[in-house]
Amino acid sequence: MGKKERASPAPSIADNEKSSTVNIDMRTDLTSPHNDPSNPFAFTPNQLSALMDPKNLPLLHTFDGLVGVAKGLHANIQHGLSTNAQIHTPISLTDIIHHQPQDPADTTQQQQENTPTHTSSPPSIRSQHQNDQASSTHHDSPFASARTDIFGTNVLPPVRSKNIFQLMWMAMKDKTLILLTVAAFVSLAVGLYEDIAETHYDAQGNKVAGVQWVEGVAIIVAILIVVLVGSVNDLQKEKQFRKLNAKKEDRMVKATRDGTTSLISVHDIQVGDVLHLEPGDIVAADGIFIEGHNLKCDESAATGESDAVRKLAYDVCWRMAQAEAQEVSSSTDNEKKSEGSRPNVDSHKSLPDPFIISGSKVLEGVATYLVTSVGIHSYYGRTLMALRTESESTPLQEKLNALAEMIAKLGSAAGLLMLIVLLIRYFVGWRNGIPTEATTIVSQIMDILIVVVTIVVVAVPEGLPLAVTLALAYATQRMLKDNNLVRVLAACETMGNATTVCSDKTGTLTQNKMTVVAGTLGSSFRFVKDAPANRVDLKEMAELPQHVPKPVLNFVNQSIAINSTAFESKDEKGEMAFVGNKTETALLAFARDTGSENFQDLRNRWPVEQVLPFNSERKAMATVIRLPHPTEPSRFIYRAHVKGASEILLTHCSNIITLKPSEYKSLDHDYDIKTRALTDEDRKRTEHIIQSYATRCLRTIGIGYRDFDQWPPSKEEIDDGVKMGAEADVPFEDIVSNNGLTLLGIVGIEDPLRPGVKEAVKSCQKAGVFVRMVTGDNVVTAKSIAKQCGIYTPGGIVMEGPVFRNLPPSEMDAILPRLQVLARSSPEDKQILVGRLKELGDIVAVTGDGTNDGPALKLADVGFSMGIAGTEVAKEASSIILMDDNFSSIVKAIMWGRCVNDAVKKFLEFQLTVNVTAVILTFISAVASSNQKSVLTAVQLLWVNLIMDTLAALALATDPPTEELLYRAPEPRSAPLITFKMWKMIIGQAIFQVVVTLVLLYSDVLHYDSESVVLQTIVFNTFVFCQLFNEINCRRIDSKLNIFHNILANRFFIFIFILCVTLQCLIVNFGGAAFQVTPVGGPQWAIAIVVGLLSLPIGVVIRLIPDNIFSFLFWNPATRQRYLGGPLSGSVPPSVYMAGNERVAWNHAYTNVQQSLQSLKYPSATHAPNNIPTDAVIGHPDGRRKSALAASVMLPTLVATAPSTGWVPPDHENENQDTQFSYISR
Repeated sequence: MGKKERASPAPSIADNEKSSTVNIDMRTDLTSPHNDPSNPFAFTPNQLSALMDPKNLPLLHTFDGLVGVAKGLHANIQHGLSTNAQIHTPISLTDIIHHQPQDPADTTQQQQENTPTHTSSPPSIRSQHQNDQASSTHHDSPFASARTDIFGTNVLPPVRSKNIFQLMWMAMKDKTLILLTVAAFVSLAVGLYEDIAETHYDAQGNKVAGVQWVEGVAIIVAILIVVLVGSVNDLQKEKQFRKLNAKKEDRMVKATRDGTTSLISVHDIQVGDVLHLEPGDIVAADGIFIEGHNLKCDESAATGESDAVRKLAYDVCWRMAQAEAQEVSSSTDNEKKSEGSRPNVDSHKSLPDPFIISGSKVLEGVATYLVTSVGIHSYYGRTLMALRTESESTPLQEKLNALAEMIAKLGSAAGLLMLIVLLIRYFVGWRNGIPTEATTIVSQIMDILIVVVTIVVVAVPEGLPLAVTLALAYATQRMLKDNNLVRVLAACETMGNATTVCSDKTGTLTQNKMTVVAGTLGSSFRFVKDAPANRVDLKEMAELPQHVPKPVLNFVNQSIAINSTAFESKDEKGEMAFVGNKTETALLAFARDTGSENFQDLRNRWPVEQVLPFNSERKAMATVIRLPHPTEPSRFIYRAHVKGASEILLTHCSNIITLKPSEYKSLDHDYDIKTRALTDEDRKRTEHIIQSYATRCLRTIGIGYRDFDQWPPSKEEIDDGVKMGAEADVPFEDIVSNNGLTLLGIVGIEDPLRPGVKEAVKSCQKAGVFVRMVTGDNVVTAKSIAKQCGIYTPGGIVMEGPVFRNLPPSEMDAILPRLQVLARSSPEDKQILVGRLKELGDIVAVTGDGTNDGPALKLADVGFSMGIAGTEVAKEASSIILMDDNFSSIVKAIMWGRCVNDAVKKFLEFQLTVNVTAVILTFISAVASSNQKSVLTAVQLLWVNLIMDTLAALALATDPPTEELLYRAPEPRSAPLITFKMWKMIIGQAIFQVVVTLVLLYSDVLHYDSESVVLQTIVFNTFVFCQLFNEINCRRIDSKLNIFHNILANRFFIFIFILCVTLQCLIVNFGGAAFQVTPVGGPQWAIAIVVGLLSLPIGVVIRLIPDNIFSFLFWNPATRQRYLGGPLSGSVPPSVYMAGNERVAWNHAYTNVQQSLQSLKYPSATHAPNNIPTDAVIGHPDGRRKSALAASVMLPTLVATAPSTGWVPPDHENENQDTQFSYISR
């Protein structure tokens, strides 16, 4: 009878599901046993996948719920998988289906028997190399082999990459290369015909073999080399980024194996594992809920459903589904046939379920679950397989692609013009006689065409995208060594121009190695670590058991052990250590050092009714346990242990414990503490203690509790409560309502600054990057640590998050330029701050580690998440992961970002110089030649193209960053890609190279005929050495003269330079007919090298030419300011005044003072700048009358404007919070 009652609702539920928009999959093959003798498990991967897509509760019911699935997977939901277990007895699905318990309650009982009383949840920390033994023995054990053979591993198959031949084929599809290849084959065919049809003789009249075919072959070989080198670079780039992606996807998750809790790699997860979840985790594999508290998941990334989905145990969900089916059935009986199903769909969607879907995010709560699908069989794995896309291009790549396209069009236009001019000259030359041989005509026209096409090939800067790709690939690999894991390529280049960094405190500026060093129990019992001998009011922390009543110490230790998610595990040295949230590990260590029982024994002693994990909004955590009543055995006490920000917790307290010895003479039990009302005097004293701890840079944590007679506290309906036997979720507000907490005490936790943080902050400020601290700590602690770091300076503003978020936009804009510390801030405050700074034109970098930091990390231009303390949600939202959680790594990211931008600009300067010179030189020499032949042949130009596009890109893109990069301000968004200094160098070097080459070619200075092969070899040699030495010159794109700075650190550059010189020597001496050169002597080599070396002093001369003398070229003031810098002409003032770390928005009062001062400086209107009004100049008719007046008003102007500009001495008590500033605009 019981079995019928259990089974009867199933058809109605299935029918209900079928009537809705979601079709439940109940195919016979899903409920039929498999016939695979090699599969010792009851299920196939497809059967388990069908549980999740869509969520299939009836199928799970058919599998006998969680207990049946665990049995079919040979898994233990309490102790997890065993690494040494071997599966001797296969199990069939028939065994599970035919041995279902009589009632769902039986399933509940079985689950309770196989699960621990208290779930110790993992911290939000992902420390690498934890439990190496578990992960290393995993793949070698027989059980692992059987599971991976049947269910696969939690790794997606690698994306099929293109091989070298596919990449070469793609490169060959370039239109200009195709055109050049066709021309080369035509040239080869004509050359072969000439060599076969004609007899060739040398100068002595001896018969020699024809070599007309050599040029065609040489061009084809050169094309193949260019294509091969480019393809090899692409192949290397793909391999590097594949390694980065593998590193990016790997992370640590908390699992139970062999009855112990450990951290394992996400790639080592097996079907049957028991995994732990907590807020901020991203679910790594599909599974079924085992047990937990208030677990809610955001499944929008996986299913598109935006509402948070509540997760409960299978038996609870099944009973709710039965009730739902009965409601639908009764509504149908009441003649609501057409309307009955639609409300059902909505209500069904709002019901909890036991399915944990991979890819979803844990919003709140803690839980354990049984893994059922991994890798390509999991929900998220199948989604990712369908959504695989090519790697993204960065803004710099897109900008360079656009520039390359524009240059290619200009080069093509130059090539077309050259073709027209040469063809006209060629056909005009027929007036002296038309060639008799058709092959001669074809050969001459093909020579013209080949040179023209080669010019187009040289003009097309294929190396630009390659340069930025190489720079990014090199930078991301090296940044990983500097503890920066780049997730989004664009962030690498963006970080170089960041103008402000909003940094967390804990773990980023500090070491995140927390220790309890001080505390107060009750209102006045104070203790410290290493108490001074002259302070009798301060007790030594190690001697607490001798001074504190035993019940009080027991109570404090109970609170610390119960209300915590930290756990104990082996560290990298193999020693047992606390792992988890650093505040909680500090408290557990404090409890252990004061003689507490083992924290795990305390946790297992009392059942947990509800857990409210730490929330950054309420800044507190609570755990409710059930205890037997000490005097009435039939009753229970429900005790809520609460810890959190001390000043916030204090506001919720109305009682406080007392430690008077007289109160503890007679005790009823071990936890019989005595309390009294919290007076105003107690409150003031406690607030003073909190402030004193804060001034010592200690994080203050308040510990309190509240006892309830029943749970939930009232029988009335509670929001978010779940009916039908599930535990009701009592909101935190109800626990602390009516200020009902009793204060146990306050502890001060020390977290020392990281080594090098002060220097790193100073480096940021020196680089023009404004550093702000955004922390959840109180104002005093935050300000004290900010002072130590150098973030807070005199005149800066410290503000609390609630005050900041309620400011009107105008006031917010006014304080932002000097806001240095935002204390007691929530993630929403951080998001508001980032959004406002971006609107004002800043390029914002922000750090975050919590789930709620996700929106701010996404909103920022560059988001840094914490590799150790960061949640998976924060890592997913970030652009770069700080593997060591260290602020100093951000400085390295700034250096690498600037290095990437500079590398691309160096290469751009070099390539444009070659482009301009080659096009002009080829055009002039071909037009001037009687045979329409360029001084640089097609093969020679292709060799230059190879140097320019590939080798130079590799050499210039691999310059390592130096401290010098931090000695300049960040570039604004509007800064041009090619600066004026670069244009100056490009045009200056191009003029030098063209003039020198034309002088050598046409001035008869070397006494060679312009058509002489020796002269053309010298010109070719000189041209190449000019480019090679200009490559050294392009290592600097600023006006500094030391171009050899740090050159020895770039071995790539030295190697490539030597390689190019060596190849050039081989080409000249042995290139012969292929390159149309001839070996030359020492003087000719000296000419080429010396002229090439002249590029370096020419570069010095160009750098010494002031930029301002070219200001007449820019009529538009905005364009002039963009390229030449300096203030805009006219009445437009600068936007920001900077002094050290202070950034004060420009006030029009400054302009008045400036003009008053200038009226005294300039004696006549002729010497005044354009933006000074003539009536303010002494010497002008109006100016003479007003000069005395101007001088007399100058001092009052200074005095009157002082308050509005922040020139008054800072009020250290109020920290200038009333000072008003206009907004920053960039």
